[in-house]
Amino acid sequence: MSPSPRWSLVLCVVATTASAQTRFSLSFPATAHTGPITGRVFVFISHDSSPEPRLNGHPFGRGTPLFGMDVNAWKPGDTATIGDTTLGWPFKSLKDLPTGDYYVQALVNVYTEVHRADGHTLWVHWDQWEGQQFNLSPGNLYSAARRVHLDPQAGFDVALSLTRELPPIELPADTKWVKHVKFQSDLLTKFWGRPVFLGAVVLLPKDYDTHPTTRYPVIYEQGHFGLDPPLGFTEDTTPWPAVVRDVMKSYNLETSPEFTHAWTAPAFPRMIAVSFQHPTPFFDDSYAVNSANDGPYGDAIMTELIPYLESHFRIIAQPYARVLTGGSTGGWESLALQVYHPDFFGGTWTLYPDPVDFRHYDEVDAYADSNAFVFTSAGGFFLQPTTEWHHPERYIMRAGDGQPLYSVREYSQWEDVLGNHGRSGDQFEAWEAVYGPVGDDGYPKPLWDKHTGHIDHTVAEYMRDSGFDLRDYLARNWGKIGPQLVGKIHVDVGDMDNFYLNLAVYDLQAYLDSVSTPRAQATFHYGRPEKGHGWQHATRAQLVREMAEYVTRHPPRGVNSRDWNY
Repeated sequence: MSPSPRWSLVLCVVATTASAQTRFSLSFPATAHTGPITGRVFVFISHDSSPEPRLNGHPFGRGTPLFGMDVNAWKPGDTATIGDTTLGWPFKSLKDLPTGDYYVQALVNVYTEVHRADGHTLWVHWDQWEGQQFNLSPGNLYSAARRVHLDPQAGFDVALSLTRELPPIELPADTKWVKHVKFQSDLLTKFWGRPVFLGAVVLLPKDYDTHPTTRYPVIYEQGHFGLDPPLGFTEDTTPWPAVVRDVMKSYNLETSPEFTHAWTAPAFPRMIAVSFQHPTPFFDDSYAVNSANDGPYGDAIMTELIPYLESHFRIIAQPYARVLTGGSTGGWESLALQVYHPDFFGGTWTLYPDPVDFRHYDEVDAYADSNAFVFTSAGGFFLQPTTEWHHPERYIMRAGDGQPLYSVREYSQWEDVLGNHGRSGDQFEAWEAVYGPVGDDGYPKPLWDKHTGHIDHTVAEYMRDSGFDLRDYLARNWGKIGPQLVGKIHVDVGDMDNFYLNLAVYDLQAYLDSVSTPRAQATFHYGRPEKGHGWQHATRAQLVREMAEYVTRHPPRGVNSRDWNY
């Protein structure tokens, strides 16, 4: 039976639509890179050309669409195709992209083959001292931004040539106030089978040069990789706009020029401040601990980096004079270093830390929940399980008023676009690399499936049993380490932390408030109302004064703390 003319038209339209191809055809010339490339290629799609589309991708920024896929031994002149089946963010397919005029740009993140000491051979992006920022990493290739009209229904084939190479990172020069350290780590080089470097940025106190015999307490500030001085110090004292100052003031933060004015003032405490640099192949920061996937970064920091700093700068190399601080990633690190080394450090001022109790791994209970994407039961007053029809999403990020912004499902998709095998270089997979076991393929074993959200409880148990759940670690070891931690733990977090990090801090306080042999004497500050990620109870200058006063009150018997209080 033949179809009617009307159905013939419909069939024709369907056939035409089904055959329309949407793709980007990527290539690079030998003049840009002579040999084959193994890595991951991306296409960025933006309404704007400034800044370039490759600089606009992260969800916490503009969140422009991007699509990514692996390439293996990709040769000059050959074509790599990003098409309908290539996973993207926030759109899963190019077919979902709205028709319109866009600027498009391609980039390849180049991987390096490494032969690790545990016997695994991996392909990873090797950091070039850019802190695992693949869109800035020296040696990566990219194309010019091109303006095009994209109509996924009609189909398109856009050719992009990656003719440009990202240049080396420009390292800051030393100044009177700021010094830079970088050296090869023997421990990490042995683990990774190629040179690995550790570094630090050192901020000196006023009149350091004119007091050549004076030794100083040290503030070890933890945090993401960066080339800037610790504590926000800057030698550019240009005032910031009033609107920025007002926002920062609401979070008890002063601008960098304001902090610099305090640090260089006559009556300010004289201390040395240090920020560490320790990027890994999986993140811009190692979390300052030993890890099955990252290697012995904890040992390298404790036995190589800190001894180097304390021998090359006039630091008081005694526990009472070593204090810690840091926010977010650095918040977790500052608490972890204090807890793991209770006799080495004199106290931590921990700010809005990453999850310190994995029962609140953001909103996920890593031990009890079966799925990271959806709630299986509701908390608080509503204790009924979710119905077969209603499965509320879990979120990783919210606005300051509580409005959910990005779900765990969405962010898992984002990381899946950035890289497979744990190579996204982003947050969930950074935690898996630090806390989790090595998978059979040599890459970090995921805590949950990035497509389904199913949680692997063997990974969660490994994380806990390895001591990375800090609240659990304290509970299991309090009898041994508690006496060395009395009065040393100080934690700040906003009650509306944008990443739900306050939830695990509540768990930590509940435990530390409950212990009595000995009492923890820990202090907690919560920003209210509606204080988000980045809130702290005092400005950076005030925190330095708190730490200096604490050090002054806790020297060993017979030690005079007046020398550095000039």
